[in-house]
Amino acid sequence: MQFNLYATFRLLAGAKSGVVDLPQGATVREAVDAIVAVHPNLRPHWLDASGELHAHVHIFVNGNEVQTLPAGLQTPLETAAVLDFFPPVGGG
Repeated sequence: MQFNLYATFRLLAGAKSGVVDLPQGATVREAVDAIVAVHPNLRPHWLDASGELHAHVHIFVNGNEVQTLPAGLQTPLETAAVLDFFPPVGGG
């Protein structure tokens, strides 16, 4: 499964994108855990002390925001799925 990192997440991970091997039907949450295992610098920016995903981390599955999907983080992923991770954005 391919993933793309944007803005500060790229800087923290030292990579723009990557691939993690997941079993067929793995969930978005399992993908998050696999990516954090490969890029541990992302852990404090993505997960709180209890291991829950911070609300400010925006995840898209094939262009659809995870929060809008019926199963949310428990959405099963196809092998060809692409995940995009965006940090909070500020500005004016």
